Amino acid sequence: MNYLTVENISKSYGELNLFQNISFSIHKDQKIAFVAKNGSGKTTILNILSGKDEADSGQVVFRKGLKISYLTQDPELNSALTIEETIFDSDNAILSVINKYNDALINPDDTDAYQKAFEDMERFDAWDFETQYKQILFKLKLNDLDQKVSLLSGGQKKRLALANALINKPDLLILDEPTNHLDLEMIEWLEAFFAKENITLFMITHDRYFLERVCNEIIELDQGEIFNYKGNYSYYLNKKEARIEQEAVETNKSKQLYKKELDWMRRQPKARTTKSKSRIDDFFDIKERAHKRRKDHIVQLEINMERLGSKILELHHVSKAFDENVMLNKFDYVFQKGERIGIIGKNGTGKSTFLNLITNGLLPDSGKIILGETVKFGYYTQNGITVKPGQKVIEVVREFGDYIPLKKGRQISAQQLLERFLFDRKKQYDFVEKLSGGERKRLYLCTVLIQNPNFLILDEPTNDLDIVTLNVLENFLLDFPGCLLVVTHDRYFMDKIVDHLFIFRGQGVIEDFPGNYSDFRTYEDSPAKKSAEAEVKSEKKQWKKASNSQLSYNEQKELNNIESKLKSLEHNKKEFEAKFLDESLNTEQINELSEKLQVIIDNIEEKELRWLELLEKLEG
Repeated sequence: MNYLTVENISKSYGELNLFQNISFSIHKDQKIAFVAKNGSGKTTILNILSGKDEADSGQVVFRKGLKISYLTQDPELNSALTIEETIFDSDNAILSVINKYNDALINPDDTDAYQKAFEDMERFDAWDFETQYKQILFKLKLNDLDQKVSLLSGGQKKRLALANALINKPDLLILDEPTNHLDLEMIEWLEAFFAKENITLFMITHDRYFLERVCNEIIELDQGEIFNYKGNYSYYLNKKEARIEQEAVETNKSKQLYKKELDWMRRQPKARTTKSKSRIDDFFDIKERAHKRRKDHIVQLEINMERLGSKILELHHVSKAFDENVMLNKFDYVFQKGERIGIIGKNGTGKSTFLNLITNGLLPDSGKIILGETVKFGYYTQNGITVKPGQKVIEVVREFGDYIPLKKGRQISAQQLLERFLFDRKKQYDFVEKLSGGERKRLYLCTVLIQNPNFLILDEPTNDLDIVTLNVLENFLLDFPGCLLVVTHDRYFMDKIVDHLFIFRGQGVIEDFPGNYSDFRTYEDSPAKKSAEAEVKSEKKQWKKASNSQLSYNEQKELNNIESKLKSLEHNKKEFEAKFLDESLNTEQINELSEKLQVIIDNIEEKELRWLELLEKLEG
């Protein structure tokens, strides 16, 4: 079933021609990744498909009644609403039914409204849907449903917009970098969600494991042409390589034919027959094919790294907390030459705090951080480059000098350096604020590396960079002789460049794991790990029993019984709700049932609150 067809669309901004006469289609159940270099107009194409922008020419033909949700990189949300109000602030019919049912519960005197709301809940199967949307919010760490959007961080807003898109269950879901601002646990959950859901996807993502495991087709915009690959990322890489090799063979054949036809053109008589005119027309087509060149300019990374002494970075009993939230607790570590460490952990466990501590952006509460005299940090932060109004690309680099020193006493001009980072002479005089997100990140990477650091700290370096640039950066880092510390949710990137991991578990617990991310996942899922966890849990249980679990005898007994009571109450609640389906009930009987149901609901809420109180006391 065809959902939409893109027919010969083009888009330009002034003299900048993003793309011209491109066509493709999206069909039901396809999970498509759209791949292109930074600055090629990927986000512009998504905006055109979603109706946020228009093509200069051509058209997009949609299936009648097609429902589309679009997750942008910077979603616009109503800051006055809460998280839950944002979810309900949509045209989703099921959410409207749930909302009306909740209103009916608040006003039990209006029995007709309650009856209709209850029947609609049954008809739309809204009971399960309510559970599902709360699970999605929970998985994306949006637990406080009453929190205002205005108080959310940028990452939380992106996750809320993602939750909204998933909950609305559109026919077509368009995603622009969906894994940005998600931690590794969230990304793996999202992979599993897309694998089991019958949903049609069209997305931009640089996450190559996500591409591999989610997508069943890849559409590439390359050299102004569209190419379709009916497979995942591995299939795409193989077929693209074969395509480029075939193009090279065809170009070589065209060059040989061009020489032959050029010789004929030089010798042809002035009198032209119909046949010769046709051959002349073909000659110009052959000439164009023979002179066709791929513009595969690749970012060139090179630095003149400062010498690194024997003492690099030492942390002795370092602690840091924000109120009750412990980030580091007497952490000790001595960095060695050539170390390549990846940092993983859930959001809020202290990863960025750790980086800020070692770069002197924060001071520890206690302990010592000793930095070697020869250490020169290169710190690539999540914030990216600071954009100054009216500043041009070339001016950013010239702040570090007109000439930049390279290895073996060589130097390079600011203009030449930018060309190595794929900013041609014309692009160098563009305003920084006009660059795409990926181009800004590439420029920022340039400013970090030209300072010739010997200790690189990269905080989410892969966000917004295209796959070609990522491959170059990975190869550069593999040869980088200094120390490397990386925080990233890009599992492919981490697997390729790190030797071991710091795993931030939360509340100051940091584990040193010998291996990359895939090694860590294999260990986490292994029977040995689960057996060890079970043993630890058993020891904790025995310890709690020995210490009377910080609960009195009666409290312990109450905690043991409360779960079974809750199950019984939930069963009673469902039975009473089912009684409302009896069409022979009169108003008095409905009122009586409503009162009894409300008593059960109040009892459940009371038991749940008490259960939480006892659990906090037990664990505290």
